[in-house]
Amino acid sequence: MKTQNLLKSIVFALPLLITSCDSDNTDSRDGKKYGTVKIGDQIWMSENLNYAAEGSKCYGNEPANCQKFGRLYTWMLAQTACPKGWHLPSNDEWQILVNFTGGRNLKASRGWSGAGNGKDTYGFSGLPGGYGISDGYFLNTGYIGYWWTSSEDNSDYAFSRDMVYDDETVYYNDNDKSNLYSVRCIKN
Repeated sequence: MKTQNLLKSIVFALPLLITSCDSDNTDSRDGKKYGTVKIGDQIWMSENLNYAAEGSKCYGNEPANCQKFGRLYTWMLAQTACPKGWHLPSNDEWQILVNFTGGRNLKASRGWSGAGNGKDTYGFSGLPGGYGISDGYFLNTGYIGYWWTSSEDNSDYAFSRDMVYDDETVYYNDNDKSNLYSVRCIKN
């Protein structure tokens, strides 16, 4: 009986910890408005950044992919890509999100290839924007989402958080800073 009451309390409290944020989240640089979601004590954009900073790219150089998945950025460019009042999350900030959610259920409920759609329990809506490499190739759209963190591994590598089509887990990797990955901003 105590277990049932505890579960009811958790289910009741969950919407209080995960909320959509309706404040004005318009990027003054281009007028784009971003959806947001509060997960635990953090406020995240609920979509990938789509600011056309010089050097950012659309997957496959196709503008329609920017509309769906947001733009892709090198690690250096990602450091300053978020609008005023927001920043590129550190690996530690991503870890807080992963700890709160159990590292699962952050994938969008549509947009993934095959049977890869997630439950999107928290409204984070992680999409598989794939990535680009410096020689002009683009890979894995529809199958993997890669997001830069602000945390550096060494002079050539930085940390990213990744989601794959056949799993709900958020992975942690270090990658070449010249790769083009998505950016998800967190409120200052």
